[in-house]
Amino acid sequence: MQEEYIKRINKVLTYIDENLDTDLSLQTISSIAYYSPFHLHRLFKAITNETLNAYIIRKRIERTAMMLIHNKEYSIAEIADKYGFQNDSTFSRTFKKIYRQSPTEFRKLNLGNFSKISKVNSNNGKVNFITEEYLCNINNLKNWIKMNAKIEITEMPKMNLAYVTQIGVNGIDNAFQRIVKWATPKGLLEKTGTNVCRVFHDSFKVTDADKVRMSIGILTNQELTVDGEVGLTTIENGKNIVGHFVIEPSEFEKSWDSLFIWMNENGYKKADRNPFEIYHNNFNEHPEKKCIVDLHIPIE
Repeated sequence: MQEEYIKRINKVLTYIDENLDTDLSLQTISSIAYYSPFHLHRLFKAITNETLNAYIIRKRIERTAMMLIHNKEYSIAEIADKYGFQNDSTFSRTFKKIYRQSPTEFRKLNLGNFSKISKVNSNNGKVNFITEEYLCNINNLKNWIKMNAKIEITEMPKMNLAYVTQIGVNGIDNAFQRIVKWATPKGLLEKTGTNVCRVFHDSFKVTDADKVRMSIGILTNQELTVDGEVGLTTIENGKNIVGHFVIEPSEFEKSWDSLFIWMNENGYKKADRNPFEIYHNNFNEHPEKKCIVDLHIPIE
């Protein structure tokens, strides 16, 4: 029964992400999950540790924050309207609760900002400053990527992804172990063109680390059949910036930051698809405990 609950909540999470600019009433989402509104409300909170309404509002505000940073062609009023805020004052008030700034102030201060944003912790009302583990300026990051990455633009075909959902950074290792344990008896990891993958549905830039949703799974061009808690989705075909790295686990953050800087410096624009990582080794088996990994940024 627990596996069925997870499957249905995964379906709800995907639906919400893909429809933040449409009606997301409790009745609408209940019909997606095939649960009564009451049962869905309780189940969603139990699995995600967040109420459905709070989750939707947070996701909408975080989406508007990304647009304020990256989509200068949209006015604040247009962004607010796109994500269902009835007027500017409602949008501004809700936005300020999370980011401590009005949308206007936020846009002015964060255009071209590659560090994380300070937010208000919704649980205790205190400001949660999400600081970089590796503090460096843009020039440092440019030098880092020159020395540590090979970058290319590739056209990626549509791929299948068998995945487990992971919310927050705590428990990531366990999620990787679960998907590998599921895939190993099936011989999936021995097949050419099949790799462990992590997809990011939220950005650490605007989402607290304990709320970032990830799909950790097996990416392949093979047909897949899933069972238990493992879900099945696809990564759509499209053009990607790919950074090839050999890095320590602690160096992922600055690798991602530097790759996004490279994207902007070279005139590319991120597409409305999720960034992801493809792993080519088990870092525990590397002589220097390093990850051989490709970081993918989908672009238009």
